[in-house]
Parts: sequence; C-alpha cells; structure tokens
Amino acid sequence: MRSQNICFVTGGAGFIGSHLCEALLRSGRRVIALDNFDPFYDPILKERNINAIEALLHTEGMDKSSFELVRGDIRDQALLETLFAKLQRYSGNVTIIHLAAKAGVRPSIADAPLYSDVNIIGTQNIFEAAKKYGFQKIIYASSSSVYGENTKVPFSETDPVDAPISPYAMTKRSCELLAYTYHHLYDMDMIGLRFFTVYGPRQRPDLAINKFTRMIDRGEAIPFYGDGSTRRDYTYIDDIIDGVMRAVAFIEKESHIYEIINLGESQTTTLRELVAYIEEALEKKAIIDPLPLQPGDVPQTYADISKAKAMIGYAPTTLVKEGIAQFVSWYKKQDARL
Repeated sequence: MRSQNICFVTGGAGFIGSHLCEALLRSGRRVIALDNFDPFYDPILKERNINAIEALLHTEGMDKSSFELVRGDIRDQALLETLFAKLQRYSGNVTIIHLAAKAGVRPSIADAPLYSDVNIIGTQNIFEAAKKYGFQKIIYASSSSVYGENTKVPFSETDPVDAPISPYAMTKRSCELLAYTYHHLYDMDMIGLRFFTVYGPRQRPDLAINKFTRMIDRGEAIPFYGDGSTRRDYTYIDDIIDGVMRAVAFIEKESHIYEIINLGESQTTTLRELVAYIEEALEKKAIIDPLPLQPGDVPQTYADISKAKAMIGYAPTTLVKEGIAQFVSWYKKQDARL
C-alpha cells in the first residue's frame, strides 16, 4: 500500500471526533474511526456527523477509501486486536487519537462504575493494544475537570490535580496516570489534551450552550444553577481542532515524550453572560428557572495556555460572543432541532 500517515480516532462520530476526522482528511491523512454510537444522546446526531464526513469526501474529491468507520466499543478487546492488527498492515506512520469516553460530570455521579469501566478500562485497552502491536504515538482527551476546585487561576499543567470532585474528573485524571505509566515502561509517546468546555456546531445536546439555545428558542425555562456567577473557559470547536492538529504534527516528529497540554481560550465567561450572548444571537429572551448549584460542578475553569502556545503554536482566535453567534447560525439551519 502507498505510504500515508494514518490516524486511528476513537469517538470519531462524536462532536469533537467528527470535526477532527474532517481536519485529518483535509490534511491528507488516512482516518480509521471507531465509535459505539452510545445512546447517551440520540445516535441519529452521530449518524449526521458521519454523513457530513462522507459529504466532505465527495465535495472535495477525496479518495473514499481514506476514511473508514468501525462501529464498536473500546471495551471490546477482541475488536481492538482485530483493528490494530489491520493497522499494522499499512505502510504509513500511525497515530492513535483517543477521544472516546462516557461524558458528563453530573451523569457520572449517577453511575460511577460505568464511567470507570468505559473511561479507565477502555483507555487501558487502547494502550495495551497499542503496546502489543507496536504503536508508539498516542494523543488522548483529558479534561479541565481534573483541576477540581483549584483556586489559583489560570489553571496550569503544573498545578496539583489530586482532588477530583466528580467520578468523571477522577476517570480523566486516572487516564493521565495510565498514560504516564505506559510512557515510562514502554517509551510510548503520550500527549494528553485537557479540553476546556468545547462548543460549536454539532455540540452534544446535553451541554449548556446547545441546550439553552433550544430551550430559549422554544420558550422553555432554562435550568440556571446558582446566581449566575460561575465561570467557564468556553473554547470554540475550530480552535480545539487546530490545537489537536498541532499536537498530531508535533507527536509525529518527536520521540520519547510525555506531555499534558491545556487547550482553552484563556478567557472566562459567567453563566449570566453566556445566557445574554445566546439571547442576543437568537433575538429572544430566556425564561430563567433558578436552581441550586449541582454537586460535582466546579466554580470556574480558566486555562493557562502558555505551554500550548510555546510547544505547538496554539493560538485560539474565536471570542465567546462570536462563537455563540456562529453556533446559533448553525442551529437555525438544522432540519430537526433535537
């Protein structure tokens, strides 16, 4: 087979994963995506994401064989063995980009064992298969939730992260520790990307920006936790994908590395401000349903991205107000607003 850099993307049909698959294909890489179409939210949304990738192949005249979707679970060790054995037969360099996970802080409190099974054991399955078949380069998704209730801001990769306040955060920190262990024992190159509240077209429907947009549009009361002063570092999907692509390029040429890198906008927005931006973009007023703060939610997230800038040239450009307007524009074009 012709030599071509190959990326194996878990969670490839999801919000971030589908955008990443498109960017990888545009860069000339071959992509094999794995996704189990978990019913955590309506699987038809992931089907639409895959349709968008296939449409990209057609409209940009790409070789259809450069993208392959595999439907399956990262907990299926036999499937991973089959896939990684297949990857061995390609002549290009292979980078594994592991995004698949059970997502969400609040749902993780309701079913902590499941989150540990998928996020920790599933990740170890990926690392074990990579070790067995000789794949050395892995990028994996971590989360700003690992910083917990840290009061020092902005959050730096050197800050202590030994006090997670949700099962989800615990699983993400556990994956970082697993990655270090495999790096130390087997010299596997590892980059963990701590994502900070990613939003934009195709965002999961359970996340605040998507959920609030739909509810305000329909005239429904939105759940408003606390007094509106909680702050998040909201990161537009295009900036996140640029950061991941830069990490891919970095790991493809470097060796003997273990790095954790923040990917955020490095600015914060209060819940109150967020709702106002959505109201402005929709030209509709929100109906507020005031509720107490939720267990597991952190008061703020705020990324120090100086390492990302220095190491991989990451430079986010989308201000939150602009990103919200772009999301709402995309939302209005959807045929069925699920």
